[in-house]
Amino acid sequence: MSADSASTLILYHLNDSRSQRVLWLLEELQIPYELKKYQRTADKTAPKEMAEIHPFGTAPIIKDGETTIVESGAIVEYLLRKYSAGKFQPPDTDAAKLDDLFLHPLYGGNIDAIARDEDNLSNPLVDPRLAVHANYVSINLTTGDDGANVEHVSQIEEHLKKRGKWFAGGEEPTAADFMMSFPLETWASGRAGGLGDNILAYVKRVHERPAYQRALEKGGPYSYASLQTAV
Repeated sequence: MSADSASTLILYHLNDSRSQRVLWLLEELQIPYELKKYQRTADKTAPKEMAEIHPFGTAPIIKDGETTIVESGAIVEYLLRKYSAGKFQPPDTDAAKLDDLFLHPLYGGNIDAIARDEDNLSNPLVDPRLAVHANYVSINLTTGDDGANVEHVSQIEEHLKKRGKWFAGGEEPTAADFMMSFPLETWASGRAGGLGDNILAYVKRVHERPAYQRALEKGGPYSYASLQTAV
């Protein structure tokens, strides 16, 4: 939904960042919001102006009236709790447990980046946009050097094979999907090899949703919006 002059909800959006998934969620919710866009600097970091909004100084950030929230997981939970009107919820108790698993740090947070290894930041194989995501890098997945990380990918592939369309099952995305979309689409856009058919099909499914397409139109150019491997 387009920005509304009466809206008190603002998303501060940085290109090629996690805030793209929040923009997708807002479009799915179809609620009024204002979008304020920022561009990365020449060294791929967030501009200093973002620190004036919140000391974290990077996206995503939302303001809802007098409330300011940072960090994707907290934002996703807040928006769904306040604005979902019963939509985008796990279909049952077991699904809710899965939703929590993939929403919270083990997967939804840590998988964003794969490895916290500052020594790899200068490695030419690391995409600079990924390197600046809280100093996380995907080099271990790309090279296959880290068996634990490759195992994470294998587990996600098997999970999607069993659960069907979405991480918690059911017929529509839940919080887990809004969180997992970003790391999986960064991998599927060519930043990592060896992804299974179920992960690639999942990313394609996300990208085909009308709300996701609207988010792309409003957010501007996004490096992770296309799959490098056909499904």
